[in-house]
This record gives sequence, C-alpha cells and structure tokens, in this order.
Amino acid sequence: MPTKNIAQTFGQYAEMVAADFLVQKGFNVVAQNFRYKRFEIDLIVKKDNLIVFVEVKARKNNLFGNPEAFVNQKKIRALRLAAAHYLRIKNSEQAIRFDIIAVLGSSEKVTEIVHLEDGFY
Repeated sequence: MPTKNIAQTFGQYAEMVAADFLVQKGFNVVAQNFRYKRFEIDLIVKKDNLIVFVEVKARKNNLFGNPEAFVNQKKIRALRLAAAHYLRIKNSEQAIRFDIIAVLGSSEKVTEIVHLEDGFY
C-alpha cells in the first residue's frame, strides 16, 4: 500500500476539521469521501431539508491564491455528476447546494476556515 504524503495527510485532516465545523453549525454528516466512478465528494451534509455537497480545499498558506480558487470547472462538473448519482441512488428530490470549505494551516495548527455557501457561483 502506498504511503501518504504530507499534502494527503493534511487534506484528510482538513476534511475532518471541515466536518466538525459543519456539525457545530447544525449540519449532520451523511457521507464522507463519496465516490462515483473516478469522482469524489469530500463531504455530504444535511440540515433540515437541504443536502449540501462540500468540496474541501486545504493549503498551507494563500501565497499562490486562496484554496477555493483551486476549484476549477473540471472539478465542478465532476462534483455535479457525483452529486446527481448520489441523489439518484438515494431517490432524493430535496433541495441541494454546493459549498466550498477552505482550510489554511497545517495538521498542527489550522489558521483559518472559510465556508463559502453556493461556492461555485
């Protein structure tokens, strides 16, 4: 089994931080790392009658731009396909939203969390 590099380890840590952050905001985590074909949704959370598909982006700093700037059109299309599949298999017609959570820092210390609701628009 391949070993994980520092970026992968921090990415997984950032997903846990994001999940905790959303739980504190009243969301329930219904899935983590949901996969459809080669696409993945980091977090799927629910609050009331809203399902939110969350892309988590983590960076050490914003020297090369804010983490959310790295969600490109290709990634957005992939997330939409995976979300459509999730809704299909769950037979869900609930309202949905796509959010981005940007995490700055490291596994030792998170310096900033930014939650962008409707982050693709």
